[in-house]
Amino acid sequence: IDGFGGLRSKTKVITGVSLPASIESIKARLPVWNFDGSSTGQAPGEDSEVILKPQAVFRDPFRGGSNVLVMADCYTPGGEAIPTNTRAGAAALFAQKPEEEPWFGIEQEYTLFKDGTPLGWPKCNARSMGPCVQLGYPGPQGPYYCSAGSDVCFGRPVSD
Repeated sequence: IDGFGGLRSKTKVITGVSLPASIESIKARLPVWNFDGSSTGQAPGEDSEVILKPQAVFRDPFRGGSNVLVMADCYTPGGEAIPTNTRAGAAALFAQKPEEEPWFGIEQEYTLFKDGTPLGWPKCNARSMGPCVQLGYPGPQGPYYCSAGSDVCFGRPVSD
């Protein structure tokens, strides 16, 4: 997560190296890398280096072949986790009580739009405000959150 709440990525091409079969052994062979954090809102301009330390490796389902996706944590050159590196703090907390077997979940939340309007909402513009008032807009997320059914779950083929 960058300094503005967005996602960032960086590509590194490594040639002349054959990938081992095990993902764990790939991670062990990955180098620490860096980037200019002043461009991403993660470091001041006068001290802009941010260090990338590989944390997880996955075979790339999009490119296939010997390509991998690497998730990395971001640190200052002095080894401190930068403020947007919340995974490092979670890992440190989890390490304090390994017998508790701590875990957390990640959710995807998104809204699908069609023609500038959330999918399933009535179509409105300045000329059609009357019909929209009559049709009404969906209420709070209650019936739509983790929903099932064609009256509350729009865009299921996309999410599936």
